[in-house]
Amino acid sequence: MSAQTTASPTPQQIHWEENGVQCAARWRSEAGMAPPKRVVIADDRTNADVAYRLACEGTALLWRGDFQNARQLLQALARRADHKAKPAKKAKQAKVPATPTEAFHLHRQAQSQRARTLAMLLIPFDAAYAIPLRRAPDVQLACNEAYGRFEEPFVASLRELLGVIGAHEWRRTGVEIPALDARIHPHYGVFSPVRGEYVELVANTPLPAGVKLAYDIGAGTGVLSAVLAKRGVARVIATDQDQRALSCARENLARLDLDGQVELLEADLFPEGRAPLVVCNPPWVPARPSSPIEYAVYDPDSRMLRGFLAGLSAHLTPGGEGWLILSDLAEHLGLRPRVDLMEWIAAAGLKVIDRHDVRPTHPRAADATDPLHAARAAEVTSLWRLAANQAGTAV
Repeated sequence: MSAQTTASPTPQQIHWEENGVQCAARWRSEAGMAPPKRVVIADDRTNADVAYRLACEGTALLWRGDFQNARQLLQALARRADHKAKPAKKAKQAKVPATPTEAFHLHRQAQSQRARTLAMLLIPFDAAYAIPLRRAPDVQLACNEAYGRFEEPFVASLRELLGVIGAHEWRRTGVEIPALDARIHPHYGVFSPVRGEYVELVANTPLPAGVKLAYDIGAGTGVLSAVLAKRGVARVIATDQDQRALSCARENLARLDLDGQVELLEADLFPEGRAPLVVCNPPWVPARPSSPIEYAVYDPDSRMLRGFLAGLSAHLTPGGEGWLILSDLAEHLGLRPRVDLMEWIAAAGLKVIDRHDVRPTHPRAADATDPLHAARAAEVTSLWRLAANQAGTAV
């Protein structure tokens, strides 16, 4: 899985008044947020309660004080947002979500509102990613990794910058993958393989006899391509339509000395031709992303899932297998019933020949305070082994 990024056709600008002068600068937002219409200057004297009220009203605060104080203010805003989101002790029973689906949509709505509020604290950048604030860190390398070369002043949210810095640390240290006995280094905007159960499914499911060629649809970091290559598949063709993902996969495969076995292609779903094994790990939740980066998790109307199933038969060699790695979290949330999945499989001229299941072990599955705890606790991740056949069968 990988995020999709969409470049704006024309640069957006943010406008504000400072010391009686009308000012403007380039606006940057990887989340696709429009430039705030109202901007005020803030510094070390700015009160957190006032800042939170302004942010909730949609007024952005362009920071001119100490950088570390800006981080503390952002933490204060987050505490206020989280406190507001907690249900009151005497909340009426009618306010409790009636269904898991309602709980999911309320949770997403709260997440979106929180993100918008925290994104209202803004940081200025000089050319070449220098931050003209006291005690500001050197973020040139982190920004170059996330954004590419850039030599024009701009303004962005502090929250986004902290995400860029965090992504730089993930990229530097990597994620340990037991199936590879090595680390995968995710790039900014590319889904990180921190949920290792889906990787283990691909590592442990028996390969079709004599398979020498496999397709990896939606390569992301390249982790599944690497696992297939390590397992002895002589040639893997991996596709993705996101340039960040392709760059990330290329770097990881070279680091693992597997770039000679894996060919990377920019494509929406399938490459040309057929293979005896076609693997796909699409986004698991059929919902609308609130930002381009969320396309790694949310698949509107199950577009990628349905596209993979509809095209799989035409890209399998006789006797070949398609491996679909999919969580049933959407089923527990009431977003996609199992019957829909089975109908799509049958309509595509496919049958289920086996299914391998594993329960997630990530912390949120055990967090009883999570609004979606019941669904997460019941979640199962499956590898569906599919074959071309007009008569589909449920497993």
